[in-house]
Amino acid sequence: MSDFPLIHWHEDGVDKSARWRSESGMPPPKRVVIADDRMTADAAYRLACEGTALLWRGDFQNARQLLQAMARRADEKPRKAKVTTSPNGQARSPLLNPLPHAGEEANESLRESRLKEAFHLHRQAQSQRARTLGMLLLPFEADHSVPLRRAPDVRAVCEQAYGAASEPYIASLRGLQGLIGAYEWRKNGVEVAVLNARIHPHYGVFAPIRGEYVGLVNDAPLPKLIAQNSVAFDIGTGTGVLAAVLARRGIKHIVATDQDCRALDCARENLNRLGLAAQVEVVQADLFPPGRAALIVCNPPWVPARPSSPLEYAVFDPGSKMLLGFLNGLAAHLEEGGEGWLILSDLAEHLGLRSRAELLSVIDAAGLRVAGRHEVKPHHPRVADAADALHSARAAELTSLWRLVVR
Repeated sequence: MSDFPLIHWHEDGVDKSARWRSESGMPPPKRVVIADDRMTADAAYRLACEGTALLWRGDFQNARQLLQAMARRADEKPRKAKVTTSPNGQARSPLLNPLPHAGEEANESLRESRLKEAFHLHRQAQSQRARTLGMLLLPFEADHSVPLRRAPDVRAVCEQAYGAASEPYIASLRGLQGLIGAYEWRKNGVEVAVLNARIHPHYGVFAPIRGEYVGLVNDAPLPKLIAQNSVAFDIGTGTGVLAAVLARRGIKHIVATDQDCRALDCARENLNRLGLAAQVEVVQADLFPPGRAALIVCNPPWVPARPSSPLEYAVFDPGSKMLLGFLNGLAAHLEEGGEGWLILSDLAEHLGLRSRAELLSVIDAAGLRVAGRHEVKPHHPRVADAADALHSARAAELTSLWRLVVR
């Protein structure tokens, strides 16, 4: 653990330090005070907002309750703005109200600009909330146990995510809760209907909870070339779910790539559990493996924005780096007559972060053309949540499978 930074604090008249662990990438707080069961939620929240961390020495269950109280304060909404009604009777925020004397094109541009601003404000608020709630800290022993009254046994949880530890360390209670949630996800798995089986995501690996994109890969017609050259690549495999779908569709050899060690271990474990390890070769690579394939599938992060932590790289693709890397390298790795399948949501388009024209321009510049497109409307809970700041964009979202061929 010598690679982890130190966190310093003063306790019982002595300067102390320990290793600092943060999966969110948050640096060790510079100001740390000791807190216990006497700490009120108002005082804790005020200190956390000011950037002062609270190293807990009281009862573990009381720390959980304190964190919940801090979260309620962080989530308190300001007085709601007046909501108007659109012509179809749906509630509409004033943020999206059209200008009465502007043309349709001008109003659409204004709407996109306001949604883009709303997205960045939403991300900023999420990041600030995470920083504030991450200020309630716990001590951990070298065996990952928590030396507090009524603390649960989290040794297996931490070891599964971190591996073995060699010395005591400090981490946030909120981070521990994330580890516990991921431990349960991995143990119970996610039901994938088209596989009639469960996929078990590891900590830090994106779970296939949005099943519509998996269904697209299961239902799209395979390129004719696959019957002659039954080789496919799954770029950025993650849990291995798309590689498993392709294998179940009868493709004899699939090379599944990822550059993250957790994802590689996760994919191998899932494919072994499904009895597909003989069909799928899991390799570490930044995008493409050597060689060519009749079918190359990629489901990159959908939102071209900066992640606020390393765990968000499965959702946010700063500068569309992975998307551009896949498109620009696709032609060189496709067999003649093969297809590249790009699975992509258009949420970024509705948020004004990337236009459809920009996407098509990149496809064209990469020497590709669109042979077809299959789309589906997402059905996750946020689509129907009218209170969501990004509701209008989510309600309009479509997930597409773009069938790309060399031009």
